Amino acid sequence: PVGKGKLSKRDGDKMGFPVFPLQWKTSEDEIFSGYREDGYFPEAVLNMLAFLGWNPGTEQELFSLSELIQAFDLKRVSKGGAKFDPDKTKWFQNEYFQQYDAAELANRFQSLLVDKGITTHLDLTEVVSLVKERATFVSDLWEQASFFFEPPVHFDEKASKKAFKEDTKGLLEEVIGLMKQIEPFTSENLTTEIKGWITNQEIGFGKVMMPLRLSLVGEMKGPDVFVIAALLGKKESIRRIEFAISKLD
Repeated sequence: PVGKGKLSKRDGDKMGFPVFPLQWKTSEDEIFSGYREDGYFPEAVLNMLAFLGWNPGTEQELFSLSELIQAFDLKRVSKGGAKFDPDKTKWFQNEYFQQYDAAELANRFQSLLVDKGITTHLDLTEVVSLVKERATFVSDLWEQASFFFEPPVHFDEKASKKAFKEDTKGLLEEVIGLMKQIEPFTSENLTTEIKGWITNQEIGFGKVMMPLRLSLVGEMKGPDVFVIAALLGKKESIRRIEFAISKLD
């Protein structure tokens, strides 16, 4: 990536990016990950390879295979050595990842869940839609959405000190009472009822919303907390809040 030397497999291994298209094993039994194993889409790798030493002479950077066939011209191939840019390669991957339909990504994500031994009743297309913008690889979807499938057993220490106060237990118990009455259990109804209660009681949104998010997620991340609760469902949302309350005792 830097300098004028050739790109070696150990460069990639040391700097955290693949060099080979597929996993490669040396005669000394060293294993080097490939683009496929690292989760890159074929379209992204193709686009990256096309731009090594060539450019179309336009601002366009994303090309399908048929577009590359039409646009490629040997006259626009650089005479100098091509410089590999791992960050640009990841950029191509992100661009194609964001173009993928959420349902297609959900199918790939389901395979990842199966490998982890996880079965779920949740709508994976909806889950993917909620976290897709913060992901570049299918594996990133797990990092962003794991809390949907694995309820928190610990809570972020720094956030807990800020969110969990003396009155938090009582407030969360009030939230549970409200949730039990909400039908249908939709994000819209949750937003209306719980935010309305906070406003009417003049509680302060942070005193409720922060501990609520921690209860459901375990840390201060994720999409809208009411969307999370609705997707988890009433029973699971209440169970997670009750668990958080038990940790406050």
